[in-house]
Amino acid sequence: MPPRGQQRPMAKPQNTKAALKRIFSYMHGFKLQFMFVVLGIFFSSGAGIAGNYLLKPIIDNIEDALKTGQWKYGKFIGLIFIMVAIYALGAISTLFYQRMMLKISTTTLMRIRNDLFSKMEMLPIRFFDKHTHGELMSLYTNDTDAIREMLSNSISQFIGSAITIIGVFSAMLVYSWRLTILVVAMLFVIFKVIGFVGSRSGRGFVAQQKALGSVNGYIEEMIDGQKVVKVFCHEEKADEEFDRLNEELCMASTRAHTFANILMPIMNNLSYIHYAATAIAGGIMAVKGIGGMTVGTVVSYLQFTRSFSMPITQVSQQLNSVLTALAGAERIFRIIDEKPEEDEGYVTLVNANIAKDGTITEADHRTGHWAWKHPHKSTGTTTYTEVRGNVEFDDVVFGYEPNKTVLNGISLCAEPGQKIAFVGSTGAGKTTIINLINRFYDVPEGKIRYDGININKIKKDDLRRSQSIVLQDTHLFTGTVMENIRYGKLDATDEEVYAAAKLANADSFIKHLENGYDTMLTADGANLSQGQRQLLAIARAAVADPPVLILDEATSSIDTRTESLIEKGMDSLMEGRTVFVIAHRLSTVRNSHAIMVLEHGKIIERGNHNELIAQHGKYYQLYTGMFELS
Repeated sequence: MPPRGQQRPMAKPQNTKAALKRIFSYMHGFKLQFMFVVLGIFFSSGAGIAGNYLLKPIIDNIEDALKTGQWKYGKFIGLIFIMVAIYALGAISTLFYQRMMLKISTTTLMRIRNDLFSKMEMLPIRFFDKHTHGELMSLYTNDTDAIREMLSNSISQFIGSAITIIGVFSAMLVYSWRLTILVVAMLFVIFKVIGFVGSRSGRGFVAQQKALGSVNGYIEEMIDGQKVVKVFCHEEKADEEFDRLNEELCMASTRAHTFANILMPIMNNLSYIHYAATAIAGGIMAVKGIGGMTVGTVVSYLQFTRSFSMPITQVSQQLNSVLTALAGAERIFRIIDEKPEEDEGYVTLVNANIAKDGTITEADHRTGHWAWKHPHKSTGTTTYTEVRGNVEFDDVVFGYEPNKTVLNGISLCAEPGQKIAFVGSTGAGKTTIINLINRFYDVPEGKIRYDGININKIKKDDLRRSQSIVLQDTHLFTGTVMENIRYGKLDATDEEVYAAAKLANADSFIKHLENGYDTMLTADGANLSQGQRQLLAIARAAVADPPVLILDEATSSIDTRTESLIEKGMDSLMEGRTVFVIAHRLSTVRNSHAIMVLEHGKIIERGNHNELIAQHGKYYQLYTGMFELS
């Protein structure tokens, strides 16, 4: 995986045919349009060939008129008119196929991006643990842009070049097979030059991209850590390091562009040499009348020699971009082919009416009560269980990697309305327990029950809808404050949003913003303090009104004064709910019904605050400062 900020070097696809076939499969519905594109390219390329071909009769007509003194104006004007019509048809065809190819390419990319994003939404959290954000973002930027370039330009150029090469070579053979031998000899030289220069240019650009990645990564680090640089007076050292990296980039770029920039001049000079040699040989043949050569034939042939080398050069220049695009397409398709998150659950969350005698019936509208709808395949019956928030771990064993266990035999029971706190050193397994409650990962051993139902039987979406979580790292989306709070419940009314904000004690600072609840947030809420951002996250959890609430260091970025202000609101938020709390600040868990002290994936102590203090164990050491959480 490339270092941060580094671009991927040019790569070759592993299966070119399969990648092309997969890309073309996204062009469904454009078969007829693509046929018209090919037809347009044919007319566009053919117009150039036909125009050059008409030079012979036009010039021969002039030559005959000069010899005989008799001008055949009708034939001359007719040929000129035909040439104008051909070039006009070529120009119209070029405009036609380019516009149509643009439509095909942009729609194809839209479909690929849609599939890619849809698949990412279906992938398990485990997938994102193994792939960096930069790596995934490059799929939407670098790789899709390479495919766009290939579809909109390279394909049409390849087809046009192929038609031009075949057409021009055929016309040359018709005019003079003797001069064509000279063309083939020059063609051999051209291919040798392209191979020699192109290979060195490719290696040069790989080195340039690596050097550019190092420079970009260093600049990103220095900008992010500018305060640290200044605090430790590291400006001079940072400047020296940048000069070194920048010089390496300069040298790599010079080597890369030296070969890249000399290719066209070399090709042009070779074409001039070929042109001169063809003119000399053709002139001698025309003077001596060898092979029926005329002045018109020589002029037309010379035009063909000029238009013959150009498409060969274009193909060589486009080859690298096509290979890069296909390699990028393979990376995209590998993600699209990833196995989606499995969900074999069949118990669903439904709105419910609960009668006074406890009878539960399903409702087709929001009632404020929820129930688990549990169909039993064996009996063909369906039972309903009220969602109360009872969570039970029964001897759970789990590890992110097969041979590395994180949790070892975790057993606990959270009754409805209880507040359960997890404390322990970093890596003890606190966040892992939260991840298992959400079914971000499935347990290989042991069971987790939710209201007496094995959570593996509950559909993941329904399970997660019954919970709300406030993470330590708050993420806010581009949108208004109102929209960010409503993210917890998309159909929440404005009044519900206001109530949630007041409950989280966010209402006061929101009203002081420039546009209040309509203030636009960008860049992950960069215009807010970290504490304000976390208050919005708490309000987002509050508006969801779930039976289970998870607080993962929810008040870590809130100062002591703000924390005391929202304590009453948090108590109201937690009332009647099962709450799981992860905290390093032990003062926030004193009022928990049960505190679980974890170490190396095991619960080593459990009880309320007073009980654990009385035990004089690990919690006592942590609380009294004899031991610090790390």
